[in-house]
Amino acid sequence: VTLIEPTRTYYTCFFSNLYIGGFRDFASIGHTYGTLATDYAVNVVHDWVVGVDRDAKTVTLASGGSLPYDRLVVSPGIDFVDGSVPGWDISQQNRMPHSWKAGSQTQLLKAQIEAMPEGGVFGMVAPPNPYRCPPGPYERISMVAHLLKQTNPTAKILIVDPKEKYSKQGLFEEGWQAHYTGMIDRIGPDFGGDNVEVRPDSMEIVIDGEVEKVDVCNVIPAQKAGHIAEAAGLTDDSGYCPIAPASMQSRVDPNVYVLGDATIAGDMPKSAFSANSQAKVASMAIRAELTGSRAFPPRFANTCWSLIATDDGVKVGGAYEATDEKIASIESFVSQTGEADVLRKQTYEESLGWYAGITADIFG
Repeated sequence: VTLIEPTRTYYTCFFSNLYIGGFRDFASIGHTYGTLATDYAVNVVHDWVVGVDRDAKTVTLASGGSLPYDRLVVSPGIDFVDGSVPGWDISQQNRMPHSWKAGSQTQLLKAQIEAMPEGGVFGMVAPPNPYRCPPGPYERISMVAHLLKQTNPTAKILIVDPKEKYSKQGLFEEGWQAHYTGMIDRIGPDFGGDNVEVRPDSMEIVIDGEVEKVDVCNVIPAQKAGHIAEAAGLTDDSGYCPIAPASMQSRVDPNVYVLGDATIAGDMPKSAFSANSQAKVASMAIRAELTGSRAFPPRFANTCWSLIATDDGVKVGGAYEATDEKIASIESFVSQTGEADVLRKQTYEESLGWYAGITADIFG
């Protein structure tokens, strides 16, 4: 098994919002690959893949070398759709951070929030569907509000959102009213949230022709599968990768498997929990193909936790099965409004256990 990964330390997008809110330090969301090499005999190659020759079954590295494969797993996460937010492109990510890939962008966004003038305005341009982590932008708003309540309590938060509704909306709105009364204003498509342009040089958001001045602007653009998936010819017109639901096998090439945010995974959201669940299904399918061992029926699951304020955690999730057409939801659950404080605290503590478990599962 060879793992090709450009970074030597991976910072998880999941729980990066908690770093922004002050509940985690930055080092706690960073993970390295040494244990995979030393304890699990994985050949870890720190490099970029710049090409995939699916006929020759080789991948080309930025350093100039190439590696052969019998089966290839592609898990490139997301990239951004050019022009999806007029006025913004990747060259503006330092002025208006996306922070939708964790690391220096996360640190930059937090630093900008901490440097806001008293009574300043934090703006977010939320993404259209589908996008990485459906509750993520709204957990981020919660964590920004938590930070500002302590350091800049007269500051305001403006969300400009092209979507009519979003994941856990009732839970977030209940929490914002309880913890951050009067701080957060969301403009949906009925009021121009789907007609937005940004002006990074002047730090302005133009909403349906009306100009709003902001001090920090978090632009989360429309998304697609990571570039290498497109370069390898694995995407369709949606920008994402169609897969066979029972195995995560690419519908384009049976020797390639695609995981996580880059896939068209039916009812499964683009979350870390989903990707980890899908990885186990793909691993079993690959092992069965290469060794002739038994392949068990695939099992998929997901839970997405979000922190709204101190000890106020909520969650949504479900179980899924593979049909001929898609990965279909068969069971779901979601936190309820009005839950007792003790249950919300337990939900948050559950998320801490999950983070410790999933990162140990991934990185050893």
